[in-house]
Amino acid sequence: MIKISLINMAKFYLLLGSINALLVIIIGAFGSHGLKAKLTVDNMAIYHTAVQYHFYHAVGLMLVGLIAWHIPNSNYLRWSAWLMIMGIVLFCGSLYTLSITDIRWTGVITPFGGMAFILAWVFLSIGIIKS
Repeated sequence: MIKISLINMAKFYLLLGSINALLVIIIGAFGSHGLKAKLTVDNMAIYHTAVQYHFYHAVGLMLVGLIAWHIPNSNYLRWSAWLMIMGIVLFCGSLYTLSITDIRWTGVITPFGGMAFILAWVFLSIGIIKS
């Protein structure tokens, strides 16, 4: 197994956050300009919620990266980062899919992503408290 140095982990979280911020800007612009006339008002609201939470957690990943720089060796921070990624994929991904395709069963996945987001912030808090 490859061991990644602590500084590289902090940079990795910062990179993941910045890539997600880039993606959310592209996805948000696509929704505002490319999908506005194609989606129902309800589906546009769902899409907007996905964009909003995607952005919050892109910034959250960068926050974890900055904190990881100062609190090395924290498994809580590692869990926080990966749970944010899981939340982006499950919560935002399911909402993007639901809003664009109108396939309603994808909404069943959304709460799992929401729980990942909640746990990510819990783990971040514990990591800070335990440092």
